[in-house]
Amino acid sequence: MRICIYALLLLSGIYGLYAQTADWQPSPGHKQIEIWPGNPPHILPVKGPEVTAVENKSLVAGKPWIWIGKVSRPTMTVYSPTGKNSGAAVVVFPGGGYQILAIDLEGTEVCDWLTAKGITCVLLKYRVPGEEAFPKSGAYPNSPVAIEDAQRTMGLVRLHAAEWGIDPHKIGVLGFSAGGHLVGAISTNFGKRLYPVLDAADTESCRPDFAVALYPGHMMEHTKKDHELNPYVPVTKQTPPTFIVQAEDDPIDPVENSLLYFEALRKVGVPTEMHIYAHGGHAFGLRRSQDPITSWTDLAEKWMGTIGMIPQ
Repeated sequence: MRICIYALLLLSGIYGLYAQTADWQPSPGHKQIEIWPGNPPHILPVKGPEVTAVENKSLVAGKPWIWIGKVSRPTMTVYSPTGKNSGAAVVVFPGGGYQILAIDLEGTEVCDWLTAKGITCVLLKYRVPGEEAFPKSGAYPNSPVAIEDAQRTMGLVRLHAAEWGIDPHKIGVLGFSAGGHLVGAISTNFGKRLYPVLDAADTESCRPDFAVALYPGHMMEHTKKDHELNPYVPVTKQTPPTFIVQAEDDPIDPVENSLLYFEALRKVGVPTEMHIYAHGGHAFGLRRSQDPITSWTDLAEKWMGTIGMIPQ
């Protein structure tokens, strides 16, 4: 059973045992763009500078992966299509328990896939102040910082759509684990900015046109009798078409997270496609393995075609 490696890093508190590198930078030809014109709202104290490290012991599909921690200055990096431009764009939210970001496994590698399919990829490095921050970073409403960063980024992408060759009506979101929760949060909390309007970007809609959630967490609320959908993911008919993928043997975010979200979407008539696999665990990203679940990108491409976001 594959385990959620970044969850173990957080629980063990052993950041220092992993090979730290210089500050994360995107591949040549790409530039990080700060999403806030000044200090972001709801600043959280962060002890020390941003951390980038290579995890080379607990491998995924036989390869190491990179994580970032103590992010206090959120950025977005725009990756233009390498294939024929479809006009679609996807804002990507890496996972990491709202404590770190799996920046390549669930970030840049996603952009490599999307851009090859003619889709602009916008990689969001959202705020994850870390375990030592107080109040701690986490899922909305415990902390609003990640969803504020997501709302701001959606507005910026729509504001610059013409400049970046994007159809403003074909902008989606995709996220993993905590990033999968962020997909649900912004898909259901788009009616009002959670921060004061700053400029023209904040007058643009922050509603995604479509959404892809992989092994989402934080979607489930425990009750005395059963499990219910997190009330801060208020699904309505305006929630965008959604694609969900999860493994039944996920040991970190139980499959009920996806099942509850799917059922809520289905009840109000939101077009939703869900794929539950017997095996796959957690944090598999896009890396191909013997598990059938790692072919989910083929299904996602077909789905994006059926809803009119990319050519079929």
